[in-house]
Amino acid sequence: MSLASFLVRLARDCWPARVGVDGSERLRAMLGGLLGILFTALVSRSLQGSGGAWIVAPLGASAVLVFAVPASPLAQPWSVIGGNSFSALIGAACAMYIPDPAWAGSVAVGLAIAIMFTLRCLHPPGGAAALLSALGAVPLGFALFPVAVNCLLLVAAGMLYNGLTGRRYPHGQGRSVAASAPARARFSAADLDAALAHYNQVIDIPRDDLEELLHHAEAAAYQRSFGTLSCAAIMTREPLAVAYGTPLAEAWALLERHHVKALPVVDRVRRVIGILTLADFVRHAPASNAALGDRIQALLRPRGRSHSDEPETVGQIMSTAVRTVGLGQRVSELVPLYTETGHHHLPVVDGERRLVGIVTQSDVIRALNQQAGQS
Repeated sequence: MSLASFLVRLARDCWPARVGVDGSERLRAMLGGLLGILFTALVSRSLQGSGGAWIVAPLGASAVLVFAVPASPLAQPWSVIGGNSFSALIGAACAMYIPDPAWAGSVAVGLAIAIMFTLRCLHPPGGAAALLSALGAVPLGFALFPVAVNCLLLVAAGMLYNGLTGRRYPHGQGRSVAASAPARARFSAADLDAALAHYNQVIDIPRDDLEELLHHAEAAAYQRSFGTLSCAAIMTREPLAVAYGTPLAEAWALLERHHVKALPVVDRVRRVIGILTLADFVRHAPASNAALGDRIQALLRPRGRSHSDEPETVGQIMSTAVRTVGLGQRVSELVPLYTETGHHHLPVVDGERRLVGIVTQSDVIRALNQQAGQS
């Protein structure tokens, strides 16, 4: 790589991406910073009375976080208050015991980072608070006033302003969207935790927002892969079906003859009332030490009695909680149903819930391959 290309690449890597917010959000953040600092300054000055510092410069950086990125883990109330206050205290202590300002400031910043990690209050302006206190050789009480008081006032202003302008603050960092995430999600909260542990770096985005963002990205990926392809375009039309009263032996023969693993169960006008799968046969086969095939044959054998406790018809063993899809439903919505909820066959119904087709995993895979080929 030539020096010129290296410099071009370095410049490109150093230049940040465009911030993806509109003008109204920028205005909201700007006004928030203005009002937050003004409120903090006026109240702190009135508390100070006369002489001495009443506001600290690192608070300006804290205001950027509180009002421009209120969801950030680095902008939460404890991060602002604890990060700045403990860092200022460390800086003041370093100035007392380390005569050289260069060493005092350096040690203060390093210790401040370690303490902020330990106390779960990592806050970038805390490094500035530590350096300011060390270089200024301030007394230990400086950490209480103006630093801690400034931070409390700024956080109070942030809670009020962000709440009034539609931003959640504080933004709880321990929340999970698992309860509200779609059941078809292909990754769990534990999967995300494992990925974050592998990444092993501080991420300036709350965990719940990251999880929700990934769910949206997953949905967008499905949409891109399948476009507007509907169930009507890929389904198997006029699928095999059985009635409630169909004998088990007849239903089993259909499964074997046509090499299918499920049969929709319909009423007289072909409305879907259930589904019969191989698992239903296995579940109702007599319990014994015999091989599975022999147990199923025992289930299919006619009883020859007018009354029997053993199931003999489809309706007695079918699954009534059947998931159906509509003709116009997009294929992109089906993929997670197959991968996460255990469905393998989805009956397709019309507006009156009459069976018109069935979509299997094979149909979806075939459609995906066709879409990939067209791309």
